[in-house]
Amino acid sequence: MELSINNLEPMIAEVKQLDTYVESLLTGPIAEGKWSIREIIAHLYNWDLFNANEMVPLMEDGASLPEFPDHDSHNREGLARLEDKSVYDLVDLFVETRILLMNRLEAVDPSARFTIGKGKRKFSADSFAKIFVHHDEEHLPQIREKLSQ
Repeated sequence: MELSINNLEPMIAEVKQLDTYVESLLTGPIAEGKWSIREIIAHLYNWDLFNANEMVPLMEDGASLPEFPDHDSHNREGLARLEDKSVYDLVDLFVETRILLMNRLEAVDPSARFTIGKGKRKFSADSFAKIFVHHDEEHLPQIREKLSQ
């Protein structure tokens, strides 16, 4: 069975190919009242950075990782911090950080089991990665749909 950590990799190629599109397509909303592709990439980057720096270093057997931050405020603050970055800068940041996240997850002892916040469910680095593979799968169709217009 393929590890979920490896399933984080396909998003790298998907995001890299955004460099071939005009900026206006990437910065316009994907639908009325929705984020742009630029904002989706910033959002994915922000979560990868948080996970690589705040969550993965704590992944040891028996550890209790902190709760995830409030999603809405985490997303808002992350997008605000990246306002001055071009979509092409964000592509580079995303790729670099996704590789970092994957490398750090792969370095976690595969037998380590930990909880997140007050949850009782035991996670491994791989089952943790699966959460974010699903997150990618949520945003990828939105990106593809916008690019096909």
